[in-house]
Amino acid sequence: MGAVANIVIVGGGAGGMEIATKLGRKLGRKGKAKITLIDCADSHIWKPLLHEVATGALDIGIDAISYRGHAAAHGYHFQQGAMTDIDREHKQVILAPILDEKGNELLPARRIDYDYLVLAIGSIANDFKIPGVREHCVFLDNTQQAMQIRTMLLNKFMRYASHHQLDDKIKIAVVGAGATGVEMSAEMHHAVEQLSGFGYKIDTSLLEVTLIEADSRILPKVEKQEISQAVTNQLNQIGVRVMTNTRIDRVDESALHTCDGQTIASDMTIWSTGVKAPDFMREIGGLESNQINQVMVKPNMQTTRDPHIFAIGDCAACPQPDGSWVPPRGQSARQMALMTADNISLMLAGQPPSKEYLYKDLGSLVNLSKFHTVGNLMSFIGGGVLVEGKIARFVYTSLYRRHLIELHGIFKGTLLMFAKGISRIIHPHLKLH
Repeated sequence: MGAVANIVIVGGGAGGMEIATKLGRKLGRKGKAKITLIDCADSHIWKPLLHEVATGALDIGIDAISYRGHAAAHGYHFQQGAMTDIDREHKQVILAPILDEKGNELLPARRIDYDYLVLAIGSIANDFKIPGVREHCVFLDNTQQAMQIRTMLLNKFMRYASHHQLDDKIKIAVVGAGATGVEMSAEMHHAVEQLSGFGYKIDTSLLEVTLIEADSRILPKVEKQEISQAVTNQLNQIGVRVMTNTRIDRVDESALHTCDGQTIASDMTIWSTGVKAPDFMREIGGLESNQINQVMVKPNMQTTRDPHIFAIGDCAACPQPDGSWVPPRGQSARQMALMTADNISLMLAGQPPSKEYLYKDLGSLVNLSKFHTVGNLMSFIGGGVLVEGKIARFVYTSLYRRHLIELHGIFKGTLLMFAKGISRIIHPHLKLH
């Protein structure tokens, strides 16, 4: 009996977790392959919930999934670390050393062998090389950054509340009015309302949130303009200042400067505009990439230069029959992950990876915290159906429930949903530390 194949997945986001889980159950538990998931962090948070982590509405101590614990239960292995390169000649992933807070080395640089490699790195906000963005803005690309925003926000809120500094507003600018920027703007207003319930003299009148978008409308990637207008109306109603057709020219410590000469004061700027794959992905391992660092792949998700390396999700540039490219969406990352698991299984069985990915837009949903939920379902069928209110909220929360069931199975996933629901009742509605 020959050695089992090593299947390595880099990136523990929604796509990476789902392919690791599927292959772990199908192959790892049966000893047909060794599945290894690699990620910089030690736990998984569903990325659409990061804005709730950032405001304290979601407690990662309750909602995070331990990679090690999940791996042990689902037939795969976990290695913590950051990939720096791929040695294609020796079929190895190269990981950077792990350091502690003082810079002391905890683990040296390592090499992980693979027979099949899946890149599921995800994406980061695109700064478009605008001066001052990297130095003076905060980002919402991962849990660590979300926690940084939480600390900064709560410190500002607490300082104003405890010292009664009511003579000036807390000015927060959010650049980029995609789903992340829109939901973050609304969630901050909700966080201030929750803080008032802890005895602090603070309310939303002290908060000045400005949402800035270069396009002519917010949510520019959402086809139905009715959704953009409905969300704009709701944001205006709760006090968010919405600025469209506004391009940022540079950012400094206390303000944003626009291309048409405006100055927007800001105590804190959250940058959530555009996406690109991380810069280190540019031609990593000699793989072909595009101008936003995405790895070029075939419709079966194999990279164009190496049939043993796949890329999925936001870090992959996948062509479609009509000449378009698959958009960076959570739904496409999940679908790519499950299909790629099937293609790797076919290759292990000596068959060609024949399944090809065809994107179908299942719709878009935007959740404005407790205030409103609106979206479009089944967009690929005649433009889809517009939904609002409780129905939209139910569908939105169902997406996370489905994610939990994919990762844990129906029984345990359902129990976890009940447990999280009970936790929401008995714990404070805002994480204050």
